[in-house]
Amino acid sequence: MAGRVSALHRYPVKSMLGEVRDRVRIGPMGVDGDRRYALIDEETGRVATAKHPRRWSTLLQCASTTGEDGSVTVTLPDGRSMPVTEAAEPLSELLGRTVHVADERAAGVVLERSDPLEVLAHGIDAEFDPVLLELGQGAPGGAFVDHSPVHLITTATLDAIGVGPAEALRYRPNVVIDVGSEPFVENEWVGAQIELGEATLRVTLPTPRCAVPTLRHGATERLPDAVRYLLDHNRVDVPGFGKAPCAGVYAEVVAVGTVSTGDKVRVRPPQR
Repeated sequence: MAGRVSALHRYPVKSMLGEVRDRVRIGPMGVDGDRRYALIDEETGRVATAKHPRRWSTLLQCASTTGEDGSVTVTLPDGRSMPVTEAAEPLSELLGRTVHVADERAAGVVLERSDPLEVLAHGIDAEFDPVLLELGQGAPGGAFVDHSPVHLITTATLDAIGVGPAEALRYRPNVVIDVGSEPFVENEWVGAQIELGEATLRVTLPTPRCAVPTLRHGATERLPDAVRYLLDHNRVDVPGFGKAPCAGVYAEVVAVGTVSTGDKVRVRPPQR
């Protein structure tokens, strides 16, 4: 046994604040209701994400929640709330760019990702060319996940970085696993199967970190060390990213099922 499920998160709208859940269902496309919607920039056709902080960091001041009937509500920084299906116009005004709400990831859709080193050195408002990344390369169609359907991180890694449980949201995980091991043990899980609750996952790759963890999330302040520590202590070779600062791992779904906080987590090493 590697540990237990410490916390569960889902983010109904990409790059907005999300929800802490006591229980979630993990389906073929990941946590049900996670990254279900995204904003699309009308000018470029690209997904709006705080990975390009100069343009989209304000999204992290917005919140998204799911009602009992499955409907999603968006709350703006000024406290106004509305159904996500009616949020395009007020969000366009807030962001200063025309956006529309999408409920399914189109094949080949991309986002803009800023180099975290550039953001640390020059601030979020500096002008530099972002890198284009295709979404969901390790996931079936549908949700607006960055790579694979589920994202996991351990309490040991968060503790080493100096981020408490309340600020795990900086790394936007679905599952926080309480472990008694050394930090960055997740690096060793690539290829392993993770059994938690009724679900089984297979770890696909370490999670490369952009500038998002350093940004303000709701009432929190900027935290440059959220990535700077990783640059100094956990650079990992990740296919498609090179030697990148990493925290946590992505995983694909092997078996669907319900997961609750407190559930045991078992890691079965890959067959060599």
